[in-house]
Amino acid sequence: MPLNQTLRRALPLGLLAAFTLLAACGDAAITLMHVHGLAFSPDGQRLSIPSHHGLAIYSAGHWSKATGPEHDYMGYAVTRRAIYSSGHPAEGTGLTNPFGLIKSSDDGHTWQQLGLQGESDFHLLASGFENGAIYVFNSHPNSRMNAPGLYFSLNEGVDWQRASAQGITEEPVALAVHPTDSKTVALTTNAGLYLSRDAGEHFRALSRSEEALGLAFSMDGNSLWFGSYGNAAKLSKVELATGKVTSLGMPELQEDGIAYLAQNPTQLQEWAIATFKRDVYLSQDGGKSWSAIAKAGQTLE
Repeated sequence: MPLNQTLRRALPLGLLAAFTLLAACGDAAITLMHVHGLAFSPDGQRLSIPSHHGLAIYSAGHWSKATGPEHDYMGYAVTRRAIYSSGHPAEGTGLTNPFGLIKSSDDGHTWQQLGLQGESDFHLLASGFENGAIYVFNSHPNSRMNAPGLYFSLNEGVDWQRASAQGITEEPVALAVHPTDSKTVALTTNAGLYLSRDAGEHFRALSRSEEALGLAFSMDGNSLWFGSYGNAAKLSKVELATGKVTSLGMPELQEDGIAYLAQNPTQLQEWAIATFKRDVYLSQDGGKSWSAIAKAGQTLE
């Protein structure tokens, strides 16, 4: 059975694919209960985790809750100029549920609705760091998408185009957009890692040896980093120019795998990974070694 399906059965409902954020009064530690994404801020100073109750922030060795509304953020993409997300409004805000597509230009303090509110909740949402192209996997038709499938927008959700996604036969597990080329998009399924160079019309397999999980393009656009699971969890990168796959170092995980990856845009040797079982790790040397900043949802400082 694929790892993500195994974890869905093994973990309580809601503990997969989102870290609910809990924080007691005073200086009590933040507990991560669920994960819907992972990203560094454009200045490289903060690592953010979208959660069921707002954003958790790791900066300068310390965890905190971000200021701003404690929405349930589903799907999460940080770009040079904005954050894009989806999900559900915090209780008492009076906002339409679900959000559809939302945007923040001030680090998540305030959010602007870009459409499809009350219609769609995009669990798989990705955007190019420099190009701003937004890709989503839509599970149900809505007023701008007449069928389920992979869609992209080049104007912040005003217009959407459906990609035929030829070569993909299973529902995507994760999605990533090239930082500069809006037509280059990658996704993972239980059958492997796939890449498209024509805005999702055709995909070719880059790796089909085992189940592929979380993925991210490197900031230079030359490689894809991805987690996978066979007999154990693995972290690898594939060079886009040659297709060469290289295994990278990673923490030892027990029946767990990499759900999300992120690279620091200003310190390119720094990477972060988050696992399905709520571990979060940082590497300062391009994936050769890793240090834990959260274990089983318990944050570490």
